[in-house]
Amino acid sequence: MKELLDTIPQVGSLDWIGVRPGREEPMNSLQSVEVCLENGLVGDRFAGKAGAKRQVTLIQKEHFSAIESIMGCDEILPETLRRNLLVSGINLQSLKEKKFSIGEVVLLGTGNCPPCSKMEVALGPGGYNAMRGHGGLTASVVTAGKISVGDEVKLLVE
Repeated sequence: MKELLDTIPQVGSLDWIGVRPGREEPMNSLQSVEVCLENGLVGDRFAGKAGAKRQVTLIQKEHFSAIESIMGCDEILPETLRRNLLVSGINLQSLKEKKFSIGEVVLLGTGNCPPCSKMEVALGPGGYNAMRGHGGLTASVVTAGKISVGDEVKLLVE
């Protein structure tokens, strides 16, 4: 089983970057961002400490069609779902408890990122349940650096 879980030949792509400068403020879309050990994405409201489990949040683009279908809408914008990074081409759940790189940055997948009650406002009634199982992944920063839209997302083999 371990061999199956460790076999991730797919290489994904970073499709969108967003930071929220303060509580209840809208997300700002960026083309690139510095990622630091202490606070995750520079400009994001996260004010934790180095190694915190939720320094960065990621969501998978392929899950958008499922959420859109459940909600009966044509398009959901990445900033609506309040995650920092939108990734495609690789299963984020396969990166849980593993180190992976995005550009020059190394992250450690620390756990699931379940939806919050704000999805009832952002998506409408039923938004919370539409996102259950599709909320993405939390990560901590292992190696700081810069990431940009278009960077590869890949498992680091140790």
